Amino acid sequence: MAKARSQYRCSECRHVTAKWVGRCLECGAWGSVDEVAVLGAVRNGARQSATSSAAVPISSIEPRDTRHCPTGIDELDRVLGGGVVPGSVTLLAGDPGVGKSTLLLKVAHQWAQSGQRALYISGEESPGQIRMRADRTGCSHRELYLAAESDLQAVLGHIDAVQPTLVVVDSVQTMSSTDTDGVSGGVTQVRAVTAALTAAAKTTGVPLIIVGHVTKDGAIAGPRSLEHLVDVVLHFEGDRNSLLRMVRGVKNRFGAADEVGCFLLQDNGIEGVVDPSGLFLDQRPQPVAGTAITVSLDGTRPLIGEVQALLAAPSGGSPRRAVSGIDHARAAMIAAVLEKHARLKIAVNDVYLSTVGGMRLTDPSSDLAVAIALASAYVNLPLPATAVMIGEVGLAGDLRRVSGMERRLAEAARQGFTTALIPPGCDVAPTGVRALEAATIVAALEHLLDIAEHHATVTGTDTLAG
Repeated sequence: MAKARSQYRCSECRHVTAKWVGRCLECGAWGSVDEVAVLGAVRNGARQSATSSAAVPISSIEPRDTRHCPTGIDELDRVLGGGVVPGSVTLLAGDPGVGKSTLLLKVAHQWAQSGQRALYISGEESPGQIRMRADRTGCSHRELYLAAESDLQAVLGHIDAVQPTLVVVDSVQTMSSTDTDGVSGGVTQVRAVTAALTAAAKTTGVPLIIVGHVTKDGAIAGPRSLEHLVDVVLHFEGDRNSLLRMVRGVKNRFGAADEVGCFLLQDNGIEGVVDPSGLFLDQRPQPVAGTAITVSLDGTRPLIGEVQALLAAPSGGSPRRAVSGIDHARAAMIAAVLEKHARLKIAVNDVYLSTVGGMRLTDPSSDLAVAIALASAYVNLPLPATAVMIGEVGLAGDLRRVSGMERRLAEAARQGFTTALIPPGCDVAPTGVRALEAATIVAALEHLLDIAEHHATVTGTDTLAG
C-alpha cells in the first residue's frame, strides 16, 4: 500500500522543503509555502488505475464544444476571440475602482437580454448596492439573477438552483471554503476556491467569469498557479483620472492572447469604443511645436497616438526629466542619441514628455515620434497634423523597421494622414500617403524640415515659428 507523508511546497517557485517556513528559501516569497500530501513508494507489483476513456485520433474529435458564444459587447468579444466558450473560466484582473464590476454587470445584462439566464455573485457588495448600479447603468433584467455570497458551498448551491448559462463571481479573493484552512483571500483559500469553481464550470459546461484583485506592482494577487488554473486571463487597465479603459488579453486558450479592447467609463455605464484612435489625438486648430504623431500596434489593432515634448531652462541643479505614458529608459536613450548623433543640446534642458489621452506607448515604433517631438520642441518648428512618424531608433542613430507597417500605414491613411516618415525598405505605402524614408536619425531630421516647408507652401504660412 502507498504510505502518505507530508512535505511543504512553495506556490510561486514550486520549491519543496521538509518543514514549514514563513518565507520561501528559494524565491523569497512570503506566505507561499503550504503543506501538501505526497504518496510514498508503492508496493511492488501495483498497477496504475484503468484509464477513464480510450485515446482516439484527434481528427475524430468534434470541435463543437469549443464554440464561442458572443457576450453582446463587441470590444470584449474581440479580446476573447469571439466570446466565451462553454465550460471556460475567465479571470478579469484590475486595480480597485477601474470599472471591473461595471463591465461585468453589463456583460451579464447583455447575456440576459439575449434570452439566456445569467447569475451575478458578489462577495464585496450588498444586493442593494448592486441594484443601485444596475439602475444607474440600465442593467436590470428579469433573467439576470443576483446573489451576495462569500461562501463557496453557497455559491455552488446558487448555481445548481438557478441553472444559469453564465456565472460572474466578484471576486475570488472574497470567497472562502470551510473545507480549507487559511483566511479569506489567502494563498490556500484562493487556490482552493478557484479550483472548485473551475471544476464546477467544466462539469456543468457553464462559462464562468471571476474577478481578481491586483497587487501594488500590478500583478494578480494570490498564487502564481491561479493563472494556470483558468483558461483566459484578462487585465483591465486605465487611469482613474481618465475615462479610457482597456481590456488586454494575457492568456487565451481559445484564441489570440495579444488583443486589446477599448472602453469609455462614464457616469451612466461603460461603452465600447470601436475607433479609439481619435481619443489619443489633441484636437487643435493649428499645429504647434513639440508634437509628433505615431501609429502603435497594440496586439493586432493599430492605434494613432500623439507625443508631446517640452524643453525648458532648468531652474537650478540637475536638469529634470518628467515622462508620462512613455518608457522612461527609452526616452532617456532617444535624448542621448539626439545629443550624440544630431548635435542637439538637449541634456542641459528640463525635458517633459507626455502622451495624449492617457495612452501608453510601449511599442518601439514610437521611438521616431519621440525623437521628432524633441527636435521640434528644440528648434521651435511645428509640424503639420497630417504627418506620422513610425520607426525604432538604434543607439548608433540608425532607424529600424518595425512589424505590421502595412497595417499601421493603412490606419494612418484611413484617419486622413498624407505624409509618413518611415525607415527604408517599407514599400507598403497606401494610396494617398507620401512616404519619406530615412536611414538615420539625421536624415529623419532633414525630412522634418522638408515636411514643414511643404506644409508652409501648401498653407501659405511661415516655416519657423520662432
